[in-house]
Amino acid sequence: LPVKPPSSPSFSLQAKMSRLAQARRLEGVDKNIWVDFVKLAATYSKVNLGQGFPDFPPPDFLMEAFGRAVSGEMHMLHQYTRAFGHPPLVKILAQLFGKLLGRGLDPMTNVMVTVGAYQALFCCFQAFIDEGDEVIIIEPFFDCYEPMVKMAGGTPVYVPLRPKAPKEGKLMLSADWQLDPAELASKFSERTKAIVLNSPNNPLGKVFSREELELIADLCVKHDTLCFSDEVYEWLVYDGKEHIRIASLPGMWDRTVTIGSAGKTFSVTGWKVGWTVGPNELLQHLRTVHQNSVYHCATAAQEAVAQGFQRELEHYGKPDSYFVRLPRELQQKRDQLVQSLVAVGMKPIVPEGTYFLVADISKFKSEVPDVPNSDEPYDSRFAKWMVKNKGLAAIPLSAFYCGAHKDNYNSFIRFCFAKEDATLKAADNILQKWKLEKTAP
Repeated sequence: LPVKPPSSPSFSLQAKMSRLAQARRLEGVDKNIWVDFVKLAATYSKVNLGQGFPDFPPPDFLMEAFGRAVSGEMHMLHQYTRAFGHPPLVKILAQLFGKLLGRGLDPMTNVMVTVGAYQALFCCFQAFIDEGDEVIIIEPFFDCYEPMVKMAGGTPVYVPLRPKAPKEGKLMLSADWQLDPAELASKFSERTKAIVLNSPNNPLGKVFSREELELIADLCVKHDTLCFSDEVYEWLVYDGKEHIRIASLPGMWDRTVTIGSAGKTFSVTGWKVGWTVGPNELLQHLRTVHQNSVYHCATAAQEAVAQGFQRELEHYGKPDSYFVRLPRELQQKRDQLVQSLVAVGMKPIVPEGTYFLVADISKFKSEVPDVPNSDEPYDSRFAKWMVKNKGLAAIPLSAFYCGAHKDNYNSFIRFCFAKEDATLKAADNILQKWKLEKTAP
């Protein structure tokens, strides 16, 4: 006979789990500032300079390549490709980065394609970090580094870039934020498994100099430490600065995983195509994580990116190269936003690279007074006030610091200038109106 389900309403209560369902590795990493600020921007902002994505289209040649990939003419591009990277893409990446690094690269063992640079980072931490391992993170840092280290069982160790005062009458530059060599050296120990390097740096836009990279490289070699080098903004460098790849320095190839992104390279952040470049002895472990997590990346997007790189390799260094045109255009947008912020009384830190510009908001404390004993950093409350009252969205710099250091750098906010000129003009209009309100009797 069929068994009748219990009629008592207490049955459903008794069936609930009584023990904690979540894994311990998720404790303390469930909060994410982007959830809050994306929601605020969607609700209140007239102009969103918070999130780091362009609102202008990618280059025509790349969109045409993607159109060909999905048009049906090459129907196998709708199916699985090689798990560790579409063959045309890994081949052209090996060719290009072999040229940039000055060494021969095997596309099948020295390159792996990932679901954006985000998954590349995740693979690095999962592949190499064990319980008890320490990972040095340079502050300010892209916010996912910290939770990814903790989820792998590691312990983040933080070392800050410290700002030096600019010359009288000059704007501060991102280059003015520097590591203290003795302080950095003191963070290395027998427990140090890796250091995370991000150059050009998000959020500051700092491009690490050769001298700074040599300092890091010497410490990595001395302490036999890995380097996860996040170089997603490698082509977005301004004012004639040079992006130097740390893997090209003596002793660093064998211990470095270099991470790149088609999203930042070709202005297609939604395609989620990234990659790692490094020695097979390291990448073989990334492949293990990759094959047991996402396994595979979108074939058509990889095909289009491969064609984009093929085109750029043919035009390398020429005026019509996208890698030449895009930074030139973004530098103009940067300068436009700098002028707008200076006019309203903020103090921008002029970036040498990336999509981002950090500005000092100290002069605005009279408009948004501090709240004594508040757990929320001042810049976070300011950014929320600004989007609600002025319609302009930005991100607090404290979001890029560990909990213990958030209040040390809470007078700055980050803007994204990788936007249409019309978007930046709209932001300027908001700032000009704000200036008039500040000076009105």
